[in-house]
Formats: sequence, C-alpha cells, structure tokens
Amino acid sequence: SDENLFVADHMNNRIQKFTKDGNYIFSFGDKGQDALNMPWGVFVSGDGFVYAADWGNDRIVKYDSSGDFIRSFGSRGSRKGQFKNPSGVAVDKDGYIYVTDWGNERLEILDKNGNFIESLRGQATISKWADEYFDGNYEEAEPRSRSNLEPDPIQFGGVPHEESAHIEKLFWGPTSVKLDNDGKVYVTESNRHRVQIYERTG
Repeated sequence: SDENLFVADHMNNRIQKFTKDGNYIFSFGDKGQDALNMPWGVFVSGDGFVYAADWGNDRIVKYDSSGDFIRSFGSRGSRKGQFKNPSGVAVDKDGYIYVTDWGNERLEILDKNGNFIESLRGQATISKWADEYFDGNYEEAEPRSRSNLEPDPIQFGGVPHEESAHIEKLFWGPTSVKLDNDGKVYVTESNRHRVQIYERTG
C-alpha cells in the first residue's frame, strides 16, 4: 500500500506498518473490544483496506488505511462462513475474499460483505517435476503405484485433519493464499510442503 509494508505481529496481537525502508510508522489492532488475538495473515486491497486473519478469534477483520476498525466477519466452527484458526487472507479486484482456514483444512471464498460463496478442500495432482522424479526413482515410484492415495473419507469420522492427513490431494495445513494478475490463486500447505494453484472463474 503506497509502497508501505504491513506486518502481522503474531505474538504482540497487532498489525505494524513500516515504510519500504523499514522505518516504523504505527501499529493497530491490539486495543479495545475488537483487539486481535495472534493474527497470522495480513493483506492490503487495491482500495486501501487492510484485512487481518485473526487466528485466535477465528475471524477476518477489516480496517481502513489508518488502522481504524471497520468490521469483522466469521466465528469459530466448521460450517460455511465459519473458521478455525484462519491463517491467511487475500482480496481480488472484485472484492472477493479468500481465506486459508487452517484448522478446517480448506480455502473459503467470501463476497465483499463476508457472505460465504464457496469452499475448496484441495485437488492436488502430481506435478511434472514429481513425474520426472519418479521416472528416475523406481524404488519410490513402485510402492506409490500400489498405494491407495484416496481412501474413503468416511473412515475418518468427518474430522478434517484426519481426512487431510490420509488423502493426498486435500489441503493439509493451508497456511497462506496469494493472488496474481492472471486470475490464479496460490495456496501454500505447510504439512505437505507444496503449493496448489487454482484458476479464478466468473
């Protein structure tokens, strides 16, 4: 934003703003009834609003460019539009909000007012680099070819963490989300050490 930097200061429960040279400007989010609780991700939209993924309060918080609270949305849970330790947030040019819902192992997409639009659990496939690796490493490729990489999720009792730990294509520890100018959405996974890439539609 105006070449300034915004940092989610996780342990101090605040967002800090710096110049591009690293000079401190101000901080916000750590006071009042709407104070942050261990924020993880922060994003500045094209129109200058600041969005924070409020990990400990299971919500997304929106501020103006001066750090004044505007609104929040979300609550703790696993239903549509709810979060369990949201870790990252990004907003596209149309105002749609993308949230990595870490505890629920998913990416949630909301409209500009925080209303639920869509949820993704992950659809990873083998990359061309992995294909090349397995072509040259038969001792690893062979047992993989015999393994069931997509067991029936019913055996995991609807627990997202257990499903993600056993079903390879799903998000497991989705940590952050980034958008590019070509309509792509990038989701990083901490537990599988990979990035899943999606194409925005509509």
